[in-house]
Amino acid sequence: NRMSSSDALGSQFGDRERLQVVTLKPFEDVVTEYGAVVLRVCRAVVGPVDAEDAWSETFIAAMRAYPDLNPDANIEAWLVTIAHRKAIDITRVRARVAVPTDDVPELPTRIGVPGTWDHELWDALEQLPLKQRAAVAYHFLGGLPYAEIADILGNTPAAARRAGADGIATLRRTYLSATAAEGSHS
Repeated sequence: NRMSSSDALGSQFGDRERLQVVTLKPFEDVVTEYGAVVLRVCRAVVGPVDAEDAWSETFIAAMRAYPDLNPDANIEAWLVTIAHRKAIDITRVRARVAVPTDDVPELPTRIGVPGTWDHELWDALEQLPLKQRAAVAYHFLGGLPYAEIADILGNTPAAARRAGADGIATLRRTYLSATAAEGSHS
């Protein structure tokens, strides 16, 4: 009376100890749920012109890696990490490539940007050092805790918190004082 290998495994582990299969939700649901957060982060890090490219590159890379993602992973932090890397890539490429143009557009477009465009805020964000800008974007726009931001930026949670605080302090000095001054001259 021989037992098959599946019988032996079944008897050894018993039905109650069998592993339950955990599946990931469909990738389309991930895009729907986290797309807006990733776009806000991309806008804050690379600016409005390159944000959609960074967003697209983020979700293309994520789609390729998604089947291998641990089902217990923090999807939002994972996507923000990918967005961070894509933003760095785009920033490096844009720094090396000249963009010649004969025609300058008359007005900036608002297509694809929810709400109004606040170029003064982007101008102020753009002046921040990259780690401060990233910490502000990831924490205040992406909603990530500083421990996860530290992993993304390659520093400690205390350093990420300090970068975020310094970035916000600078924005309060530069952006808020500039907008208050404009309001008083109207």
